Order: sequence, then structure tokens, then C-alpha cells
Amino acid sequence: MKIVKKVLTAAVAVTMISSMAACGSSSDSSDSAGSIYFLNNKPEIANSMKALAKEYTKETGVKFTVETAASQTYEQTLKSELSKSQPPTLFQVLGQVGLENWKDYAANMSDTEMYKQLTDKSLALKLNGSSEVQAVPVVSETYGIIYRKDLLQKYFEMPGASITDVKDINSFSALKTVADQIQANKSKLGLKGAFTSMGFDASTSWRWNTHLASIPLAYEFAKDKVTKQPATIKGTYLKQFKAITDLYIKDSTVKASELSGKTMNDALSDINTGAAVFFQNGSWAWPDLQSGGLKADQIGVLPIYMGIPGETNYGMSTGSETFWTVNKQAPEASQVATKKFLKWLITSDYGRKTWADTMGFTTSFKTFTGKYETDNPIMKAAEEYQKEGKKNVNWAFLYDPSDEYKTNLSDSMLQYVQGTGNWESVKTAFVNGWATEYKTAQENQ
Repeated sequence: MKIVKKVLTAAVAVTMISSMAACGSSSDSSDSAGSIYFLNNKPEIANSMKALAKEYTKETGVKFTVETAASQTYEQTLKSELSKSQPPTLFQVLGQVGLENWKDYAANMSDTEMYKQLTDKSLALKLNGSSEVQAVPVVSETYGIIYRKDLLQKYFEMPGASITDVKDINSFSALKTVADQIQANKSKLGLKGAFTSMGFDASTSWRWNTHLASIPLAYEFAKDKVTKQPATIKGTYLKQFKAITDLYIKDSTVKASELSGKTMNDALSDINTGAAVFFQNGSWAWPDLQSGGLKADQIGVLPIYMGIPGETNYGMSTGSETFWTVNKQAPEASQVATKKFLKWLITSDYGRKTWADTMGFTTSFKTFTGKYETDNPIMKAAEEYQKEGKKNVNWAFLYDPSDEYKTNLSDSMLQYVQGTGNWESVKTAFVNGWATEYKTAQENQ
């Protein structure tokens, strides 16, 4: 009798669950329709991305979660999130090296609208020997030395200014002359310094260990015709790397001893309030500059000159770090839902407007023309250099062997800046650290 009761109870329970599922299938279809979980590596678009996800859910009913990794923690965060029972369905890989690291999770994206709409399909990433596309570039970005046109003009009009036209700031020597004279006359010009603070807080240290360090490395790779991640590097242009580092810390809005705790918000405040003329950053900073009250006609950009032979033939550092891929280990329905979102992003009015205007991105897709072309003045500056025949400086940091490499380089640079270390330690972290981290990465594969 007890057995019969248990069977009947189980049957009733199954019936109730089935009935509940049937009743809820029209109103709560997240399981059958799939859901989206995006792990974002760009803190500067965290709020905009959440708003975009909210709108997508409103339009489609598909559950959409966005989480943003803290600055300098993306790789570690991705590793942790992918191991969970509900992992990201959409994530970023950072170039070819990133794809190799996360190849076990990268789905075939050859059938996606995002890949089909690429203006240049060769930009998509494939694993070695594979015909399938595993990652698609999301944006085209650029970085250099952003400057306030109105403030630089004040220097040009200053009695005794050695340079009076921005076109003549076309070398490290010229940049240093202008920066030194601005710094010497900062009180007369109503400034705190030539350059915004280049802090070593996690929110901004990547400007040192990733973007600035990539410049001498890019020229080294170009000279040596490096086309894939090398096991070792030489540090050919470390002398020039030191020259720009010294200029940044000498002609700054703050003392070198204060840089350890300075954040990205401090640097943004310097440029937005008019405390400094120059600000090393990229096209992704445009929304923050707009929020700070700046207009497009106030913004110009210079290449990062540091005295490397032939650098006058180059413009800004332009490329794509962020490649989206769908997690093939996520439930099939969620993979389908994620691919549908990607199509919506690059074809819908709301998606395109948010991507191009609110986030200020320049994309690699055919669908972003006319009113969907970005008005980002930093990207437009890069395009002007290209029109003049200048070559782009490649993104050598895409070959960086690990986050640990960047952290160690940043630590050595901070010690140098504060006077507790020397440049030889920076050289060791730059050159020897690369070989060490490359070997470790290969052993862990």
C-alpha cells in the first residue's frame, strides 16, 4: 500500500510539474528560448551595455545578463565564470592568442549575421588549420595622445612659443619641446601640467603596461617582421620607451610620488576641467570626454611619438583587441539566442545607434553607414592620418604572453617612477619577463 501511495504521489507530482511547465511556457520561456549572459571586458561601457541588454529583453522577452570584469582582471574572471554551471554565453577573446587560450569554448560563428556583415572577413579569427570562424571583431579602435585644441592654442599664442602649429608636432623632439614649455609656463596658461596624470591604479595602469609598452614593441616587430607570438623579444626600443615615460612623469599635473594612487577618473578630471593639455588614451574614452562637457571640435589626437626611427611615417595605434565568440559549451538554445542578439545589435536601429553614438564605437560591419557612422573625433583623427598616407601602428600587445607579464612590467615601472627601482629592472621585466611568461603559458596548455 505504501508503495502504491508513493507511485501515485510521484505521478501526481510529475503531472503538477508538467502542468506548471505548460502553463508557464508562454510567459516564462527563458529555458526553452535560451538566455544570454555576456561577460564584458570594457568597464567604460558597463552601464551602456546593461541598458542595451534591458532594451533587448523588453523587445524580445529573452533574459539578458551583463557582468563586467574589473579592470585588469578579465582573463582571471573569464576563467572563473566559464567553470560555473551557468557560464557566459557570449564573451571576448583578446586577439589570436586569446582565441588559442579559450578555443575549447569557441563556437563556430561562420553562420552568424555578424560574420556575414563584416566589411573585411579576413579580420575574423580562426584556429590554426580550421576553416571555421571562431571569433568576430566587434569594433575598430585607436589610441594616441589626445589633446585639447583650445588649450594647445593658448600655448601657440604664448609669447616665446617655439611651435605655433599642431602640424609641426610631428616627432618626439617637437612633442617634448611643446610639453616642456607648457610645463614651464603652466601658471601663465592656467594649467596644472602638460599631461594628465598617468596613474598606476588598476583602473589606469594598462595605459602604461599595455598601450604605451605596445608602441616600442610594435616597431620592433615591424623591423623584425614578426607575424605571430614570439617566444622572446629584444627590447630594441627601450631607450625610446624610457624617453616618453620620463616626459609623462616630468610634465604631469602631479608629482611622481603621487602616481601610485591616481585613477582614470583623476586623469579624466585633468582633461575635462582643463588642468592639462595632453591625455594618452583611445577612442573608447570619447563618451567620458563628452560626459565631462567636451565637444568634438575641442578634441585632437597626436600619435605617440617617442623618438623611434621612422615613426613620422606612422599615425595612431589602431586595431581590434575585442573579438566576440559564442560559448559552445552553453546550452544550444542559449547559443541560438546569443547569435540572434548579435544580429539584432548590428541591424536594429536601437542596437546600431547605441553602439555608434552612445558607446562611440567604429565597427567593421557593412550595416554601419550613413547615420550610424560614429561621430567619435578620436576615430576620425586616426582616419585623417591614414588619408595622409600614414601607416597604423599595430597592436603588439595582442601578443603579450599573460596578464602576469603586464602586472610585473607595471610594478617595475612604478618602482622606477617612484625612485625605488631603476630602468634596468624595467628592461628585465620587459624582455626577460616575456620569455618567462611565454614558457609558462606553453607549459600550461
